[in-house]
Amino acid sequence: MTTSTEKQTRGYTDIGGHRTWFADSGGPGEPILLLHGGLSDSELMLEPLEPALGDRYRILAFDRRGHGRTADTPDAFHYDEMATETVAAIDKLIGGPAHLVGWSDGAIVALLVALRRPDLVRSLVLIGANYHFEGNMPTQPGGSGFKIIKERYAERSPDGADHFPIVFKRSLAMFATEPTLTTDDLRKITAPALVIVGDDDLMSLTHTASLYESLPQSQLAVIPGTSHAVLLEKPEYVGQLIRDFLSAPGIPQTYFPVRRKPRDGA
Repeated sequence: MTTSTEKQTRGYTDIGGHRTWFADSGGPGEPILLLHGGLSDSELMLEPLEPALGDRYRILAFDRRGHGRTADTPDAFHYDEMATETVAAIDKLIGGPAHLVGWSDGAIVALLVALRRPDLVRSLVLIGANYHFEGNMPTQPGGSGFKIIKERYAERSPDGADHFPIVFKRSLAMFATEPTLTTDDLRKITAPALVIVGDDDLMSLTHTASLYESLPQSQLAVIPGTSHAVLLEKPEYVGQLIRDFLSAPGIPQTYFPVRRKPRDGA
């Protein structure tokens, strides 16, 4: 079933031959596609970000296969296939370039889309991103985050709560071997990028710094007192950072540029 208000649409459509849940705010301005994290769902991003961005942009999202309200298939999870799914979603829902705002797995997918189809990417916002699996910290996180993820999956998944161990196992297998991008790959991405990370995130700060330093047009925000759930822990702050970044495209003009210093030395 698809539900619509005067502007907003939420429901199902066919993406890549699979029945896929999507949301479209119908708002004004350029489109922003939200790309949710692994084992997560689009509404976990829509809820904190629509208030900050919805008055200026058209906000869209979709639940990838096996996530949120979109059913699973028997296939393993791979980031390359998620990128293929995302390109198909952009073609179906937008039909042109968009700002990609990705969180965790969604940020990895955004990087892959930017490499594969730069014509579809206006800019990148990468929240809690690792570009190589070795960038993640070797420890298991504590806290209540995993319990919340399981509960949200049970509430939304058409496959039912009992299917969660299957998608969890597939996700762990992917996390252990993917992604495998290099800093040379990142240097090929020409879209402006904002890297956002919690100061106690899943990936090392060294890895995050190399992500930021390798993207040619990048900005970095390390948010104190936050974890991999930075978007939920400080939603207003993250929303304002994204809004400021998107509303001021181009190279920031600062008093003492170093990494952004013009090549001619001026």
